[in-house]
Amino acid sequence: MMSDVIIKKGKIFGKGVFANKDFKKGEIVINYNLKLLTKENFYKLSKLEKSFVHKHWGKIYLYSSPERYVNRSSNPNTIQDLKNKCDIAIKDIKKGKQITTDSSKDDIL
Repeated sequence: MMSDVIIKKGKIFGKGVFANKDFKKGEIVINYNLKLLTKENFYKLSKLEKSFVHKHWGKIYLYSSPERYVNRSSNPNTIQDLKNKCDIAIKDIKKGKQITTDSSKDDIL
């Protein structure tokens, strides 16, 4: 749920996503609202919007809010489940903690 997380100034980079409630390990933290892009759509995006684009399985996706503001970490508290388009808690997350992920499943763009 959108109300389960909030976007504010991040502790890692720019904006970040923070837990607005406690999450248990295995719980879905964020459901993605990905927009599939053609190469032509991608090239028309502004430089800023391009920074919210990731490529998975050869397809280009524009990440929406709030998932576009989830920061990467070497010690993440969520993992991307790209098949189900969500981030899942890999450990308990307390309210107020920044949501981080390991997005190593991204293809090179």
